[in-house]
Amino acid sequence: MARQQSYSAAVAQAKRETARAQAAQLRVQAAQRRAQIADDRDRKRLYVDSRLAEVEAMNFDLDTTVQALQQLLQDTLNVDDYLDFAKLKQPLAMPNWNYEHLENPTPTPSPEHFTPPPLTGMAKMFGKAKYELACESGRLAYEEAIDARTHAEHVRLTELHHQQLAHKAAYVAAQKKMAEQHSEVDAFESAFTAGEPAAVVGYFDLVLQASNYPVGFDRIYRLAYVPESRQIVIEYNLPAATIVPAAKAHKYVKTNDNITQTARPAAQIKSPYAPVIAQVTLRTLHELFEADRGRHLDVVVFNGVLHTVNPSTGQHITPCLISVRSTRETFNELNLSQVDPLACLKHLSAGVSKSPAELVPVRPVLEFDMVDPRFVAESDALSIVDQRPNLMELSPNEFEVLIQNLFSKMGLESRQTQASRDGGVDCVAYDPRPIFGGKVVIQAKRYKNTVGVSAVRDLYGTLQNEGASKGILVTTSGYGQASFTFAENKPIELLDGANLLYLLREHTGLEAKIEPPDDWKDPVGDPPTTPSDARA
Repeated sequence: MARQQSYSAAVAQAKRETARAQAAQLRVQAAQRRAQIADDRDRKRLYVDSRLAEVEAMNFDLDTTVQALQQLLQDTLNVDDYLDFAKLKQPLAMPNWNYEHLENPTPTPSPEHFTPPPLTGMAKMFGKAKYELACESGRLAYEEAIDARTHAEHVRLTELHHQQLAHKAAYVAAQKKMAEQHSEVDAFESAFTAGEPAAVVGYFDLVLQASNYPVGFDRIYRLAYVPESRQIVIEYNLPAATIVPAAKAHKYVKTNDNITQTARPAAQIKSPYAPVIAQVTLRTLHELFEADRGRHLDVVVFNGVLHTVNPSTGQHITPCLISVRSTRETFNELNLSQVDPLACLKHLSAGVSKSPAELVPVRPVLEFDMVDPRFVAESDALSIVDQRPNLMELSPNEFEVLIQNLFSKMGLESRQTQASRDGGVDCVAYDPRPIFGGKVVIQAKRYKNTVGVSAVRDLYGTLQNEGASKGILVTTSGYGQASFTFAENKPIELLDGANLLYLLREHTGLEAKIEPPDDWKDPVGDPPTTPSDARA
């Protein structure tokens, strides 16, 4: 009976221990689950934190982009846009020398390394013969080492000499290349100083290339220079309205683990876009004038165009969204750090699109192709030009007929008046268009030198006396800064020689050129151009 009770107690004890063990195991498992849950919570928290940080970075990039668009003009005011020719010179491109190991002589073998240590003790009596054999073997090995060292030195010195000659040749070639590049820069500087058109265009091209714009501005443009008027014309590819970020803000949605964006309202894209392209315009004018320490520019014409696709037709179009002509004198009066870009352009009498985001174009103050010297033209009514492609070789009467026919081809009803004293033409024409039309006074001057501002004043006086709505002065040469300054905000259009050739080609399909004979003398009746006329 006692034995049975003891067995039952043992069984019960075993069950209790088993239960305790199972309970302990369950507690461990529960603790592990709690730790796993806590670990998962930490990982989820860390993941959410990382996504929130990602959104914060994206929003920071958005704010930075918008701020950069607002600072386009201010950013360039802190930079000296002058291009130092000396900095265009490349330093000597030293050839690499990777043979320092050949400069160290091969170590000379030491006899001690080949000679066995002296005999000591009993070895002196019984190991003498063996020691002598070892000495002889060491001597032979030493001589072999000397021979090997001699051969290695020969190989080293030969290779070193070869590499030194090659390095010297590379150094001489690098010096020659550097000298040639420096010579090219010096020639470029001399040509620029002399006012050679290609060098002037090349210099200002480098100036505009160096302008540091934010990401998204491709800075593609065309430049042309009119030396007679000291005028540079730039056709600048403006960025599209997409330069303004389409997203207003980013947000992380935890429930589906997605980053969404709040779209920027269309009005908030169109509204900043106009100031952006206005800043690009003023910035470009500033960079060109500031970089011109040689005073090759009196006038800058900027046409801001956009190469895009018409959403209505799917056809490629290039609307002009901004067009402005400014003289140095007028531009230097501006305090660009304080101006409102659009108001400033209005002050400069610029043509600015009423809705650039919708690609509403404006009329360029000067078509870029009109200053390209490759474009030359003439009137189909004047077969005489076929035999005399040089306008400066025409008789006064032939030149008058040429100009009269040109403007007739352009849609004006022109009527020639009495011959002018300069051998050009005074012509009164009528623009038949309603609203925009009216009486037009035209005067043409065949000049070799720059037309003086007095001619522009005379035209303006004639315009007022005739009650005309517009005056056009066309010349075979060019105009100075004072002429453009006087013509500002007046119904006067100044066309230089390149413009004339272009118009002749565009409206008549024939070609001509302007090359004054060596003995050509401008008419005495008009006062000569003064320095203030050319470079006021």
